[in-house]
Amino acid sequence: MTDIKSLPSPNNPEEALAAAVALRYMADKLERKAVKEAITQGWSWSQVAEALGVSKQAAHKRHAASIQNTIGSKRKK
Repeated sequence: MTDIKSLPSPNNPEEALAAAVALRYMADKLERKAVKEAITQGWSWSQVAEALGVSKQAAHKRHAASIQNTIGSKRKK
């Protein structure tokens, strides 16, 4: 699934919906990793929010806990 033409046709809902779920999962994973890296590099939550097209509060609410858990667990090692 590298381009829209390779995705299943909506005429086949079972495959199309499965592809939509897989794409959503991959997009969420990429977003989490990119936000974590941005914060690690010193980006502000305002910069992250602008890049994501959401409010600062929405970006922080969605990502702050997982970033703290990841960074905190690395510091304990």
